[in-house]
This record gives sequence, C-alpha cells and structure tokens, in this order.
Amino acid sequence: MRDAFVRALLREMERDPRVMLVTGDLGFGVLRPVKERFPDRLINAGIAEQSMVGLAAGLAMTGRKVVVYSIGNFPTLRPLEQIRNDCAYHGLDVKIVCVGGGFVYGSLGMSHHATEDMAVMRAIPDITCFTPGDPAETEAAVPVMFATKGTCYLRLGRGNEPRAHEGEITDWTFPKGIRLREGKDIALLSAGGILVELKRAAERLAEQGIGAEVWSFPCLKPLDADRIRELAGRFSDLITVEEHTVTGGFGSAVCEVIAETGSGCRVHRMGLKDCFTTVVGDQAYLRHVYGMDAEAIAKKAEELVRR
Repeated sequence: MRDAFVRALLREMERDPRVMLVTGDLGFGVLRPVKERFPDRLINAGIAEQSMVGLAAGLAMTGRKVVVYSIGNFPTLRPLEQIRNDCAYHGLDVKIVCVGGGFVYGSLGMSHHATEDMAVMRAIPDITCFTPGDPAETEAAVPVMFATKGTCYLRLGRGNEPRAHEGEITDWTFPKGIRLREGKDIALLSAGGILVELKRAAERLAEQGIGAEVWSFPCLKPLDADRIRELAGRFSDLITVEEHTVTGGFGSAVCEVIAETGSGCRVHRMGLKDCFTTVVGDQAYLRHVYGMDAEAIAKKAEELVRR
C-alpha cells in the first residue's frame, strides 16, 4: 500500500505543482523518487510531528496542497491538536498519511501499534477519512483524496502486502463500499488493510458450504451508509473486522447506521478489545493473538450461521 501511495502521489505532483510532501525524518528509500523529481517540494521536518503539521498548515494557507507523511501513531496522535486546530478548523488542504495502521510495526510495541487512529480522526469535524483495503484501493483513493477539499486522513498498511483485488480498480465512486465476493449466509465488512483476512476467511467458509459476502469500505468518513442499510436488510448478521480497537472505529460507525434502521440486524465487531496491546511480534502473529485473522473470522462466522 505504501508503494502504491507513492506511485499515486507522484502522478498528483506531476499534475498539480501545488502539491508538496512533508515527512518526519523517515521513508527516504521509499520517497527517493519524490526527492529526485521534485526536490523543491519535499521537506524533511525532522522528528517534530507537531511542528511538521504546523508547517503543513502554514504552507496550505499559501495555496499549496500539503501531504504529511509518517508512520504509525506519529502523524495523528502526537500532533492531534495541530490537526484539529490548525488544519481542520480552517478547512486547510492538508492530507495526513499514516503508513503502518494497526500492527504493521508490531515488534516495536504498543507505542507503534496504531489502534486508536480511526476513532480519533473520524471524531474531528470536517476531516474525510480514507481507509483503503489493499494497494489497488489505495491507488483508487489517492486521486479522490486530492480532489477532496479540506483536511483528509489516509490510513495505509505497509509495503509488499498481499493484494485482495486481482486487478486495478477503475470505477470506484466515492465513498462507496466495494464488494469482493457475493454470499447469501453472512456478510463480512472491513475498513483498512485487514481486508485480505476477510477474503481468506470467506474462502475457508466456502469449503464448509457457507456463503460469506465480503465488502471493503475504502472511506470511513463519510461512510457508505446506504450500503450498510442495504446489507442490514439482506442479512441477519454482519461481522465488522478492523485492525483497530472496536471502540469508536469502523465497527462503531456501522453500528451507528444500523441502530437507526430498525432492521433487527445484529452487528458483531471483531478487532482489538478495550485494552492496550501487551504482546509484540509481527503483524500476522498479532492478528492471530488478538483474534482478527482469517481463522478467527471464519470461526465466528460459522458459529453465527450454524446457530
């Protein structure tokens, strides 16, 4: 997803001379093409995230479109006041990009586990939140993000992760959900890079004769509420999965929509419970430990369908 973002960013920088990139002293290998082609539009702000966002706000006030790029929690939680007060409040064209949502930096411990960012960012007024599920969705979402006025948040996974989509996405309409698989028994929904686990879970369920419909939501805010309501009308149970706390994130957003439908559809949220992560390890290991990998998703779906 990271590499897909850089490819899409370079296309935007070629198209629009107002686009600038500010980084927090990282990503130089990945960002090398930006430095080589647009050296006067790349700024290293150093390990000073609050100043980095303040700088971006100042640049945006001069008419530039500014991308703020950092890993894990560092572009969101540390400069949260600057995002809220300097960027969103003034409707500035600042695009906050997190590389490493969820457990990407799993071996570095809870300080690097980005598991509250979606809840925090979607709570701030006038911020559009993009949560693509794989590289194909990333390349589809980035041009839309740049075309969206005001402050945006883009949550990415890492580089070289598996693709959930077989080809490119050329017909995505903002902020619509994207169906990857049809099913009649239960629906699996996700936002962000956990999507590949849903696809694997659906394949396991198919072997047991259970049809699981799989949906990705590349935009968390605004959420495709029409699709959520349509799914609530077709299924008695929905499972939401997120590499994030279940408090305030994607599952909570889905519940907010379902609560107003009166459909009787039950939402089962899978993700990190209301706790800090105390285990370290790679991303796949932590997904397993905290019950959000394909095995756990398939087991939960089977229990609901058999019931």
